[in-house]
Amino acid sequence: FVESLSYAHDTEVTSKDVESSQKETEVVHKSKHEEKGGEKVNDDHKSGSDVDKKDKKKEHDVHKKDDHHEKKEHDEKLVILFLTDKVYFGATVGRVANRIGKAQFKLNGKEYKTTANDGKNTLHGGKKGFGDVVWGVKKHKYDGKKPHIVFTYTSPDGDQGFPGEVNVTVTYKLDKENELSVVMEAKPKDKATPINLAHHSYWNLGGHNAGDILSEEIQILGSSYTPVDSELIPTGEISPVKGTSYDFLQLRPIKDNMKDLKTGYDINYCLDGKADKMRKIVELVDKKSGRKMELSGNQPGLQFYTGGLLKDIKGKNGTTYQAFAGLCLETQGYPNSVNNPKFPSQIVEPGKTYKHTMLFKFSIVS
Repeated sequence: FVESLSYAHDTEVTSKDVESSQKETEVVHKSKHEEKGGEKVNDDHKSGSDVDKKDKKKEHDVHKKDDHHEKKEHDEKLVILFLTDKVYFGATVGRVANRIGKAQFKLNGKEYKTTANDGKNTLHGGKKGFGDVVWGVKKHKYDGKKPHIVFTYTSPDGDQGFPGEVNVTVTYKLDKENELSVVMEAKPKDKATPINLAHHSYWNLGGHNAGDILSEEIQILGSSYTPVDSELIPTGEISPVKGTSYDFLQLRPIKDNMKDLKTGYDINYCLDGKADKMRKIVELVDKKSGRKMELSGNQPGLQFYTGGLLKDIKGKNGTTYQAFAGLCLETQGYPNSVNNPKFPSQIVEPGKTYKHTMLFKFSIVS
């Protein structure tokens, strides 16, 4: 998914075409191209041909309102589109976000091998993770109070090597003025399985074509982090951020601590406060535009990625994104938790519900 939140004053905001290196598929509320519970879609995601031209045109004509969701009284708009890409722009990633070392883990005495798509490791669910499938739309509301949309997907037993069938929903809602909530839920059907979903939007408070995010200021309320090896797999240690390049306990420019990090940040923070409880975890400020974003969440970890590996990515209105064009704030369980018993568990038993909540608040700084 690609999603954008925009504001306007005394103007009606309408949806616009989003340019990308791949074709896009519009959101429709009874899509006959759903992967589960509907007809099989074309499996060739690299080609971008998720629907044929006739069906795509027909769906656009019938469901032309479905490509954007507007809240006019506050002059804000949430746009959600299906889009295939290689850098997870706006995707919901899973079944297990981030990395699984050596693409394997043991659960209840059995060894599972997951698909490797990051060298010898599994990244964001495998070769065809949740960011590479077509989701259905369960329900939606476009206007009035609390406009929202609910996406659904059923991951089958054995999907990318993971055990058990899992039903997943993701809800995007404009709760209050300038607030966006994202709620991800998952329920295993009959087998215990690891679940760790993450929301993978790239943020640039200056605007998508405003250049890099290095001068933006950030505060991350995580007093520790998980060091990684050369393949970005956690070593199992938990180290304090104080005195390191990872210390953002106080609001400061991103570039201030990056001197020894050639490709920028791509690290998991162990967040302060109690997991499973909503609390403020990030503050992001762009003084040039005067915009501020606060992120609250209920997960134990946060992957902070500054987009250092972006290169020649085609974006909106002909813009090409380069390194540091946007940053990711992925609330999550710790990476490779399935192989580190000291890390918070990601195993969800049948009958239990995994629930992951994020709340983004936007404001203007004086």
